Amino acid sequence: MAVVTLKPGHVQPVWAGHPWVYAQAVARVAGAAMPGDEVEVVDARGNVLGRGLYSPTSAIPVRMYTRDRETRIDGALFEARIDAAVARRAALGFPSPDTDAYRLIHAEGDDLPGLIVDRYGNVLVVQTATIGIKRREQLLLDALVAKLRPRAILDRTSERAAKVEGFEPGRGVVWGDQTVTELGFVERGLRFAIPFELGQKTGFYVDQRPLRERVEALAKGRNVLDTFTYVGAIAMAAARGGAQSVHAVDASALALEVAAECARANGLSGRIELECADAHDVLAAAGRKGGYDLVVCDPPKLAPTRAAKKRALESMRRLAAAGARATRPGGLLVLCSCSAAIGLEELTRAAALGARDVGVRPTVLERWFQGADHPVPAAFPEGLYLSSLILEVQPV
Repeated sequence: MAVVTLKPGHVQPVWAGHPWVYAQAVARVAGAAMPGDEVEVVDARGNVLGRGLYSPTSAIPVRMYTRDRETRIDGALFEARIDAAVARRAALGFPSPDTDAYRLIHAEGDDLPGLIVDRYGNVLVVQTATIGIKRREQLLLDALVAKLRPRAILDRTSERAAKVEGFEPGRGVVWGDQTVTELGFVERGLRFAIPFELGQKTGFYVDQRPLRERVEALAKGRNVLDTFTYVGAIAMAAARGGAQSVHAVDASALALEVAAECARANGLSGRIELECADAHDVLAAAGRKGGYDLVVCDPPKLAPTRAAKKRALESMRRLAAAGARATRPGGLLVLCSCSAAIGLEELTRAAALGARDVGVRPTVLERWFQGADHPVPAAFPEGLYLSSLILEVQPV
């Protein structure tokens, strides 16, 4: 087994439990290590820090799986960790008659770095982020089938991640019923049917479930604008919560077709106005007309990498300004970031600066994050990638 030695000064995060070994932390690699191989990680004195899977073309060449030299990264380990992940969700109440869409395996949060598995009813959707997981794909699929008996397993691996790691991403149904063409599921009693060709994440934003529930509670009697609505999940929550009106906007005509079908399936189509348009244009028009009582701005990822952080922060500031202008005095603005590079602190600053740009004063009432089915190791702050603010907007 090859040995990866860390530089002095780069040991403490890994020793404390951080699951990533960054390229700049590596002093040398002794022995032949192929992409995806199991490697041992040691400090400069040779003390063993654990074992991980090797990704030589990545900025994160090792993802840690175990903290001792006795535990092997093999089928038994994967099965045990899948069992633990299933038990963790069961303790959280997933699945239930009201919600059968949730994150089943959250990579580092479930001690399975490089692997995401979301459950949508009787279909599982997987995303592979490392060559190490790709090489063990069949073992993992077999374990998921044995433990969960899904109708089908769909691969939605990011092409970008696959290119960095040096493997071909999967395509479509990789196990089970090849006739399955959509994700059918229920969340908090609302029913969804999403065709595979919609390409956002694994098919749906299961991580925003807590925020959707909160928006539903806040919507009663309010005029609501939901931008970047995708398939209308927040818009439907607001409508069911008793909103006086709901205007939902997205740039994707296909997403809005699906949103219209979902609204009809839940008896809400007459209470939601869907519009195919650019969110910034709609926000600007809303500002000119006096604004809405509740505005939701939940854009797609603005910073896919940390290198894009500066540009993403500028975009978030502009979005915060547009959202604040579109919110009537005394109304609520919901501003979200799903980029780890724009965490709570950066999001709050963007909200403050954007609001100042348009002459209003925002007050943070609530802070929301990804749901409990997206656990985060205490030593891994990067795992907290989703942040949302609920702001009261007042004149300066």
